[in-house]
Amino acid sequence: MDPSQAIDALAKAFGSEQLAVRGTPEYEDLNGSYQSTRSSETQPAAIFRPKSASEVSTFVRTIRPFALRGEAPFAIFGAGQQPAPGCNNIQGGITLNLSLLTGIDVKGDTVSIAAGERWGAVYEKLSPLGLSVAGGRSSRNGIGGLAPQGGLSFYSSREGFLADNRALQGGGNNFGVVTRFTLRTFKQGGLYGGSVYYFSPSFPSEIEALAMELNKPDATPETHLMVSTGFAAAFGPDPAVEKPEVLEPFTSIQPQIDPLNTLRLIPSTTETAVEQAGDQQTAKRVAYMNATLKADAATLQAAANIYTAAIDPVKSTEGLICSLTSQPYAESLLRASAAKGADVLGLGDTNSGSLVNLLLLTYWSDAKDDSVILGAMKSALQDIEQDAASRGTKVDYVYMNYASEDQDVIGSYGSENKKFLQRVSKEYDPEGSLSRWI
Repeated sequence: MDPSQAIDALAKAFGSEQLAVRGTPEYEDLNGSYQSTRSSETQPAAIFRPKSASEVSTFVRTIRPFALRGEAPFAIFGAGQQPAPGCNNIQGGITLNLSLLTGIDVKGDTVSIAAGERWGAVYEKLSPLGLSVAGGRSSRNGIGGLAPQGGLSFYSSREGFLADNRALQGGGNNFGVVTRFTLRTFKQGGLYGGSVYYFSPSFPSEIEALAMELNKPDATPETHLMVSTGFAAAFGPDPAVEKPEVLEPFTSIQPQIDPLNTLRLIPSTTETAVEQAGDQQTAKRVAYMNATLKADAATLQAAANIYTAAIDPVKSTEGLICSLTSQPYAESLLRASAAKGADVLGLGDTNSGSLVNLLLLTYWSDAKDDSVILGAMKSALQDIEQDAASRGTKVDYVYMNYASEDQDVIGSYGSENKKFLQRVSKEYDPEGSLSRWI
């Protein structure tokens, strides 16, 4: 692979100021801006930053002949928050960095968001208007990595997946380069929420409370819950209640680490997303991987036990911060998603009631520990899935936003949905150019 001619063609088409090449300070800054240092270690030959949608189009036309010859494949960078190596950077190719595509326009009951924006800026625009949107839960996260893939929000139990608003739900960046997203807004004031921290004897009660809430026949769609080993966060959008009754099963669990608890009335989605961003680590090696299970307390407890046993031998790893986080796909979320159109994710026919996504999130410091850490997490995930399969509570779906580089996301949607996405790709990109280059 020799991308030199492609780089020359891009410099001729755009000038050199938008093209950062290896060895320059701009290149080092841009390539060092990923959440995970594993992604920053990938070294593209050059990084191109378009300023408009028309420049994206020109970029694709310019690079096309070189890509077809295998000389210059490219990756797409939105905000660099997804840590799977290769999903937003490329060794020896060209990285298309969309960070200069900015602009947030509110019109009627929609908001139009350029692909280089981050969710914090979106909420800062909407909150003074008394509005919000089903968007990312961290202010740092970008639009483009979340919106086409799936997308959970603080309002998912009521609004469904973020990708339900998109034409190619669940397709990620396999079908083209999206430069702007238009999403539906809704009226939203304050939220009651925050974080509750527990000591380890409370962990089984957390899991039981989560399963009970998800399996209630009258469960409210107005809450969003996350439960992690050692950590739980709960958000509900009704500010009129001093402490919403629906959160009582979680707030009453003891023992708690009271000085760390942050439950309170939060003025808007802006502050909520900023608090969530505070839990993210920077300048670390990062890995995500995930599985989907039925909302069964025994299965979730077994998963927690498997995970706890798996991390015990690696606790001395330098800089290790890790969690097993249960994030519900409440039955109300699945109904809302199904009501908006095609079930490309393959979740509409599970007849399983509420589901739970298990995210294995890991941070560590040194590349020398990669094989040990990744091996431990993959082994834990495999054991969790095997245990759930034996109980009849495993669901095949893999959430793209949290997938590792070796998880088969598209295949997890089911054979018919995979064929559908392949037909769409063939119709709009008959050469298979984008799915091959990106």
